[in-house]
Formats: sequence, structure tokens, C-alpha cells
Amino acid sequence: MDRRVPVVMCLAAWWVGAAAMAQAAAISPSDVRLWAASCAACHGPHGKAEGAGMYLAGVSNDKLYKRLLEFKQGTRHATIMHQHAKGYSDPELQALAEHFSKIK
Repeated sequence: MDRRVPVVMCLAAWWVGAAAMAQAAAISPSDVRLWAASCAACHGPHGKAEGAGMYLAGVSNDKLYKRLLEFKQGTRHATIMHQHAKGYSDPELQALAEHFSKIK
């Protein structure tokens, strides 16, 4: 076996990892606001639910992120949140949690 193959494989793995990190870092505030706007149907404008939806505004970042991950992983059940959460990457869910946690 050619000794260059493992080196090339390591470089390829590094490049894939670097690309994934760059994608996570590329989340723009306007993307987050757009995603958050889609939450308004159930959670109210700016996460301030009126009625049955959970109030998101001002809830701690850690708590929201943990719940979103639980929905995504299927360990927390809801009518539709588990389906929504699966559509986002973990860094995107983190950005959404941070967005809502900063709303007063």
C-alpha cells in the first residue's frame, strides 16, 4: 500500500471537519431571525406565546437548547416539535435558543 494514502485520507478528513466548522460559524443573524419567525405560529411573535404554545422569550439558552436537542433526538415528545427540530443542525438549534433567550 502506498504510504501517501493515509496522509491523503487524513487531509480529506481534516478538510471535511473544517468545512463543517465553517458552515456552523456561517450562521448569520438574519438566518436566525428568519427561522425564529417560523416559530411564531405556535410560540407567538418574538416567542411570547398567548395560549397553548410554550413561552420562549427570556428562557435560558441552556434550557431551550436542551429541549430542542431532546425533540431532535426523540427523547422529548410533542405534537410537532420533534419534526421541526430534526430539520436543523445542532449549531442552528443553539443559535435559535440563544436568540430567544436574549428577548426580554
